Amino acid sequence: MTNDHPSSSAQQPATTAITAGRSANGTSLATPLWASSTWMSTGLVDARRRATGRRSTEFYSRYANPTVRAFEEAIAALEGAEDAAAYASGMGAITTTILALCSSGSHIVAQHQLYAGTLAFLQGPCRRFGIDVTYVDGTKPGAFAAAVQPGRTMLVLAETPSNPLLELIDLDELGAIKGPFTVVDSTFATPLGQQPIKHGVDLVIHSATKGIDGHNDATLGVIAGERDRLYEIWGYGVLHGATPSPADALNALRGIRTLAVRTAHQSKSAMQISTALATHAAVRAAHYPGLTTHPQYELGQRQMRNGGTVLAFDVAGGLEHATSVLDRVRLVRVATSLGGPETLMCHPATSTHSSLTAEELAAAGITPGLLRVSVGLEDPNDLIADLNQALERVTTSA
Repeated sequence: MTNDHPSSSAQQPATTAITAGRSANGTSLATPLWASSTWMSTGLVDARRRATGRRSTEFYSRYANPTVRAFEEAIAALEGAEDAAAYASGMGAITTTILALCSSGSHIVAQHQLYAGTLAFLQGPCRRFGIDVTYVDGTKPGAFAAAVQPGRTMLVLAETPSNPLLELIDLDELGAIKGPFTVVDSTFATPLGQQPIKHGVDLVIHSATKGIDGHNDATLGVIAGERDRLYEIWGYGVLHGATPSPADALNALRGIRTLAVRTAHQSKSAMQISTALATHAAVRAAHYPGLTTHPQYELGQRQMRNGGTVLAFDVAGGLEHATSVLDRVRLVRVATSLGGPETLMCHPATSTHSSLTAEELAAAGITPGLLRVSVGLEDPNDLIADLNQALERVTTSA
């Protein structure tokens, strides 16, 4: 994985996670919670200034909020972006971006390997609004660029690593596309794992609910990119109303302070666990960008700082044995999320991607035996022992 070295003009991401996003602090080390929905003005002139200013933080919290703004500034710094804008969820960030930049007759190029909620929005509301979408295999070189319709394509939408198979998109290739706005859902990587903007990508989206918050106690989305472009998206977002909670922003900002140490431990553990699973007799395949057997291992080494905190594995015996594993785990918790301190496991075909048809699941490579694991902060040896005992029935049944 890449290793960024400090210089006189830049600091390491772990340091930025501590120093960024303190505009609301004053002399306090802890960011205050600005719970107010409304601020007073001194008179007409001041009220007009607040109402017409760009993202005035002391006007009305649907427009902006000091605590939320501090979180946005921290994300911008971590992504190497000019600015960031927060929303009430990851899907709030995605839908706001699409609806702010596209209209009836617009065209989007998107990969097949997307979170099912994103696919559902593209296949449902976008189709109803007259926004056409072309789907491509994002892992195939040149697929995105070949599908662009000059003068009509407004967005090229990618997700890397993808959910749930951890497939990778070449960020340099994506960033080189001219014309449409290029957008990357970087939730699985977090800003500590990769920086798509440094590869020429226009906008980066996160479900900050996941690794950025890191404690399963906030629901939040965020977009990072060029300030003027985000201002246009923000203007639509004010009307769209996907307003972030300042309490959630505060929790996510607290999560950012430990993001570097959490992802370092979790990614190291994920590598150890996926290595163990890759040779297990009951596992058909293990999926993790840090494994040399990953089909895009070299790409991951080039554009990611680590392999990430999520892995997946395909249990031999399909749904029956995958069900057995989920029933038998004790330390690993069965839950549908990722990025928190507890290790979670889910069955994508019946949870994260349950809205897909059998044909769509097959096309996405999501098998009946596939399980996704979000690696937490427990000792990896304990997690491996738990997975081994859960897989014991599969091994003895083979």
